[in-house]
Amino acid sequence: MTTLDDIRQICAKLPGAVEGEGRFGFSVEVKGKAKGFLWSWLERVEPKKARVVNEGVIAIVVPNLTAKELIKESNPPYWVEDPHYNGYPAIIVRLSHIKPEEIEDLIIEGWRAKASKQLLAQWVEN
Repeated sequence: MTTLDDIRQICAKLPGAVEGEGRFGFSVEVKGKAKGFLWSWLERVEPKKARVVNEGVIAIVVPNLTAKELIKESNPPYWVEDPHYNGYPAIIVRLSHIKPEEIEDLIIEGWRAKASKQLLAQWVEN
């Protein structure tokens, strides 16, 4: 099981990664704008009602829709389907079903998908 603190520890290693305020999530600044690469999932608990934050499930950006399809095809037990994310390059991960060492690569790839060239260069140096 992965906790939010595990995710914080992973993101602390990533240059420029900043935890957001309010709802759990991380972003990097690109050209003066925060670009989110990871956030807590908003679940539709009741039809036609507002979505509710579910911090046991997070969305992580992936490089593209092809990468998303490859993950979906592998049928990992942590994958959550949400029609709201159809056509958007992000996966939804159930934290209770994935180990921190398994999610780390997904988080790094999400960060890479949003980070600037300068931040990527800092990561290579580490």
